[in-house]
Amino acid sequence: MRKFFTSESVTCGHPDKVCDKIADGILDEILKQDPMARTAIECCAAYDRLLIMGEVTAAAKVDYEKIARAVIRGIGYDFGKFAYDRCRIMVAVHEQSPDIALGVNASVEKKAGGDIADTIGAGDQGIMFGYACRETEEFMPLPIMLAHRLAKRLEEVRRTGDIPYLRPDGKTQVTVEYDGAGDPVRVEAVVVSSQHEEGVLQETLRADILEKVVRAVLPAGLTDENTKYYINPTGRFEIGGPEGDSGLTGRKIIVDTYGGSCPHGGGSFSGKDCTKVDRSATYMARYICKNIVAAGLADRIELQVAYAIGVAHPVSVFVDTFGTGRMPDGDIADIVLKEFDLRPYSVIQTLGLRRPVYAATAAYGHFGDPAFAWERTDRIEDLKKYL
Repeated sequence: MRKFFTSESVTCGHPDKVCDKIADGILDEILKQDPMARTAIECCAAYDRLLIMGEVTAAAKVDYEKIARAVIRGIGYDFGKFAYDRCRIMVAVHEQSPDIALGVNASVEKKAGGDIADTIGAGDQGIMFGYACRETEEFMPLPIMLAHRLAKRLEEVRRTGDIPYLRPDGKTQVTVEYDGAGDPVRVEAVVVSSQHEEGVLQETLRADILEKVVRAVLPAGLTDENTKYYINPTGRFEIGGPEGDSGLTGRKIIVDTYGGSCPHGGGSFSGKDCTKVDRSATYMARYICKNIVAAGLADRIELQVAYAIGVAHPVSVFVDTFGTGRMPDGDIADIVLKEFDLRPYSVIQTLGLRRPVYAATAAYGHFGDPAFAWERTDRIEDLKKYL
């Protein structure tokens, strides 16, 4: 039986991604001065205004407004009401609540005499998911990877001048057909919407995007005469970015992860330091899943990890291999707990999360890029012994 699955991505100039990039840009600047900083930075952008808000406890002095304007300029907003040198910026940042800090500074286990890995308690309660599959060489679902590549290509042709009239805001969407065995076989539909300068003929824009973006990205073997293309289907898209639609940090969490191929716990990433398990534990879950699939223990895996605030050890670990595991799912869950330390201190050490590496994650997905530490497959041999 045929099945269809769709995922979307957005460019770095999308209003929500503008906010994510500013939040992570600020985070990186703080970490350069104080790797032990605690941050929960969020941004809201609308029309000609930007609000930077949240909590920061750090031995660092940063100019929030200066960083924000540099990020906005780097994205390409040097025009319109939200231009980097024209938009109005308000900052409402204060220190982390001491009530929250109590649990992060020393976990329940540490207070009872635990070891060094019990030093840090989870910064909040929550559930986090990891995922990996064999659909792509990145061990990611095909729909989200194709959507990301199209969105990245939109930015590339804008910056290189191959399509000189494009502007920063844009969205992509890809529908993939799967066969009865669950393998991707073809692309059913492609949606691309891109902001553009005034006066551009829609026929010209559609032809350029089809040739220089869509066909440049999608493998020929995945498209056919029945593949549908929707390029700027509403027609004119001249007003974009925060001037056209409000933006908010953490509002593209499905784009950030697996495109809907697995559940999401609800917590966002951008602007948060590594003591926030919303971010660090989700990265660790991805690292575990990718290594399990790469090692051959399963062809597809979903991992759920749950935490309580102030407690170092997770309260639960759940594994689902969708019938592809080489052993029962419960056994794989036991392997996860034996081979991987999921306490926040150990997660931070394993993945090197106190470094200023987060600005690079703020657009085009937090997973699938080999430059990220959580994309390493360095535990394959350790896991193969269980086969």
